[in-house]
Amino acid sequence: MTAKVNSNVKTRRIHWMDNLRSIIIFLVVLYHVGGVYEAAGLWGWFWIIDDPSTITWVGIVGILFDIFMMPTMFFIAGYLTPPSVDKKSGWGFVKGKFSRLMIPWLLAVFTLIPLYRVIFLYSRGLPQENWLSYFHFNSINSQNWLWFLPLLFVFNIIYLVLNKLGIKLPKISLVWMAVISFVLSLGFSYWIGSVAGFRSWTLTPILDFENERLLAHFLFYIAGIVCYRRNVFAELPKSKTTYIVASSVAWLPVTGHIFVRLWPFFVPGFTITPLYQLLWFVSFHLSSLVMVYLMVESFRLYVTGTGKLWDVLNRNSYGVYIIHVIVIGVFGTLLMFTGLPAVVKWILLVASTYVGSNLIVSLYRTIRTSLARSRSDKIPQVADAR
Repeated sequence: MTAKVNSNVKTRRIHWMDNLRSIIIFLVVLYHVGGVYEAAGLWGWFWIIDDPSTITWVGIVGILFDIFMMPTMFFIAGYLTPPSVDKKSGWGFVKGKFSRLMIPWLLAVFTLIPLYRVIFLYSRGLPQENWLSYFHFNSINSQNWLWFLPLLFVFNIIYLVLNKLGIKLPKISLVWMAVISFVLSLGFSYWIGSVAGFRSWTLTPILDFENERLLAHFLFYIAGIVCYRRNVFAELPKSKTTYIVASSVAWLPVTGHIFVRLWPFFVPGFTITPLYQLLWFVSFHLSSLVMVYLMVESFRLYVTGTGKLWDVLNRNSYGVYIIHVIVIGVFGTLLMFTGLPAVVKWILLVASTYVGSNLIVSLYRTIRTSLARSRSDKIPQVADAR
């Protein structure tokens, strides 16, 4: 393929990346809807809806999505960070990111998380509790899906500090960077999860994060920054050989990780051993690496379109992420009492959640724009009166 150079790639929107972010948000919706109907019983104790009707395969699909959804989100966020750092002062960058990430998070944890708890109890036929127990710092549900926002804010601050101190990554190839990141992520995960025994999540009033994946998420974020600084996406690759090879072999680590995740369900009395944890982390990090690469390259090569629908979905994606779980709760509760087959309910819940969330966000944006115009229209009238 002839290389196509785009010298303005750093200064104008990259449509395929906007499209990728919107599709990842859609996959997040699929993943969370799957939690309503998963058959293994792993979600029921904490998830907003626990429908008695279950579907076996949604758990397997969930494992697949879990491999690359959030790593891709952190990669995209990392790519979009340097332009903000370059355009603003340090304090301006912090204020901008606080407004973008932490203000929505504060509003959500003090409104959506209590509503989450109300739906959680109502859908299970349980009595409502003392109102203080509904807030994330007093609830077993913690801040739930909103964990991404404050953690990304911390990553932003870390990068800002490193940038101000003039600390730069060694100039190594992206291939070697991927190899080193894999080794570091694997070592960190195995040490935290197996040697130190800090498995699962750390939950605090401000930060929630999965212990074993914390470094991996940060390194994907850094990878996005490096790709921006090196202008990696300035031109399309001259050859698709790497992409074709990765597409051909990706099923190996992905299938291996799914097999490792499912193995305990088929072995009575299964106990977690260091070898099992090593296989888990090797297959997970290798799968994440290849799947994030494939997602980025697939959209870069083939999903570059624009249009009215893409524009709406891309503008709404952030808001959809914030509110979609509550929308799942509302529609999932209604569907739970219909008696429909689980697969039908799953389809209806996916559609109603994604469409409903987009409609709500679009309505909010319309109202906000109308109010802003109304305020701006009144300013000249006040000036004329004076």
